[in-house]
Amino acid sequence: MATFFGEVLSVYSRAVEEDEDEVEDENEEDQQIRREMELKRAVHVEWCSEVTQSMMNSSEKTLQCSDFVIAVGCNAAGFLSAYVLNSGDWTVVGSVSLWNERSRGSSRQSGVPPQGEPSCVFYRQRDCPSVIICLCTCHVAEDQLFQWTEKVFGYIQRRGLNVMVLADCSVAEYKTPDSPFSSGVPFLRALKSSLYGSQIICPLLEQPNIVTGLQAAVLSHCQVHRIPAVLYQSYSDVISPDSVTMETYKPALTCLSKLVKLNTCPSTEILKKLVQVNEVQSNLYT
Repeated sequence: MATFFGEVLSVYSRAVEEDEDEVEDENEEDQQIRREMELKRAVHVEWCSEVTQSMMNSSEKTLQCSDFVIAVGCNAAGFLSAYVLNSGDWTVVGSVSLWNERSRGSSRQSGVPPQGEPSCVFYRQRDCPSVIICLCTCHVAEDQLFQWTEKVFGYIQRRGLNVMVLADCSVAEYKTPDSPFSSGVPFLRALKSSLYGSQIICPLLEQPNIVTGLQAAVLSHCQVHRIPAVLYQSYSDVISPDSVTMETYKPALTCLSKLVKLNTCPSTEILKKLVQVNEVQSNLYT
């Protein structure tokens, strides 16, 4: 798991030995059930024919990519949709499909997913194919995190790769001796791998805070494989799509502008469209 400075901690538990004993004691029916469940919870990565062909033609059988930008959560994805994907000719080039108790609707995508549907989709520009953007709004379960990172990064050439992650997080998970609301919510914190040498656009995440979920898995993978990576995590008291929370990521435009053309002033109609999808859910208890 990534700590405040990007260190990867190995954790040993007696449960590992207990799990091995349980597997040995399984009968044939239990083993079949376990195999079916593992198959059901498998993570699948698919690319369009053009990308697949380019990987087949490369010497390393991987996708050449200089910058991989990943958005985890509806507000991070909404920010990239409004400020990046709405400028230039971005097309869907791949997707991740998976099933778990919280992401039953995440299925294979052959195009842009319906607004509000949980998904994990890769985008690329024709005139700038070295930059890939991933919008992940579906929940990736704990037992699927390793699969996600290994399979997705297994298709991407590591040499010369830089990774940026934008991720949503509840302010309730932020640990501080003072009230987090005293400094203004939402707010941005950063976490980086040891090889990331560029300037950080916001304060580093303070001790004893840690990150979890897909963003932690990606950062840990990059640390282990010596890939420069940075995470910008937005702490907010709103879990549904929210224009104020989306704008927390605006400092990242400085970095993104060096990679692709941006829509620095998205129209209110674009932001409203991104927010209104979950308007009913967000008003459930009001």
